[in-house]
Amino acid sequence: MAREAGTALIVLVASATPLPLIEALSPLACASRLVIGLSDAPEALRGQACDLIVIDAGEGLQGETDDGIHLVAGLRAMPEHARTPILMLAGGDAAAVRRAAIAAGATDVIARPVEALDLTTRVGNLLELALVRRTAEQQTRRMARTVERAVAETAAHEREIIRRLMLAAEFRDDQAGGHLTRVAGCAIAIADGLGLSEQDANDVGLASTMHDIGKISIPDTILMKPGALSETEREEMKQHALRGYRMLYDSPSHLLQLASDIALTHHERWDGHGYPQGLRGTDIPLAGRIIAVADVFDALISERVYKKAWSPDEARRHLEAHSGSHFDPDCVAAFVSRWDDVLVLIAEHPPESRAA
Repeated sequence: MAREAGTALIVLVASATPLPLIEALSPLACASRLVIGLSDAPEALRGQACDLIVIDAGEGLQGETDDGIHLVAGLRAMPEHARTPILMLAGGDAAAVRRAAIAAGATDVIARPVEALDLTTRVGNLLELALVRRTAEQQTRRMARTVERAVAETAAHEREIIRRLMLAAEFRDDQAGGHLTRVAGCAIAIADGLGLSEQDANDVGLASTMHDIGKISIPDTILMKPGALSETEREEMKQHALRGYRMLYDSPSHLLQLASDIALTHHERWDGHGYPQGLRGTDIPLAGRIIAVADVFDALISERVYKKAWSPDEARRHLEAHSGSHFDPDCVAAFVSRWDDVLVLIAEHPPESRAA
């Protein structure tokens, strides 16, 4: 558990009350806590943050020294004490004890007999180290919170931009809102069926709502024409893919970059006979291949002045029949694997029955 800056806390662990040790540390004016019993220390210190642990391993008896070294290793295994400075006081073979204690994770070792000046100097240095570390950790936490807020604000701004672009599309076509909702839902279902992460699937779904943003550049006489388009009109309509891409591609936003890829490539075909670039197979970005399936499916189940709405089953059979020609077979298979989800989506957001 983290502690805020303030009076340093030293925990003294010993087999018996170490009065000389307490007296030697008193000039440092630190808060202290005494734990009697090396074997009881791990449980006593579990979840308790401190700035320094001083372990008095006794006068040098082998058992006490071993207990002290085992305690060091046990404390280091606790997340809350993985980086806490640990000073061990031990008698016996000073070099051997130092090697064993340092190997177990001790920060420093003082051999007995202990001089008061040496002890206070070492303890003071270790407390300085702990203070610097604690301050750095607090700054890191504050910075992390600042970054998290900035990321959240950026994501919110991106969603707001996308929402307003969707409104722009709806101003041109009052049925666009339902279409975009269904395409996004189908896109998420396909992405899930392909094994994309929840975050990536949601990003594709949100970015898909701008797949036809380029249509705001198409004249109403073409966009709203109640009938078949002439060849010239079809060529003008096809420009919406490239124009949508140009509206979005140079944004630093990940979502808008993804949306630009979708706008440009959702009319490409698996067999290379699509537009505007005639891309083939996996040369088409995955997001574009996903939206190609979702967009065509929703167009088929929606009524237009020039066509009746198809049933969902009819539209599904069309996708399956053109898998490997118009559509990426994996995307079609993923769509079919989430068929129950698609039917729920259609029930909750049914296509408008009137003409577009």
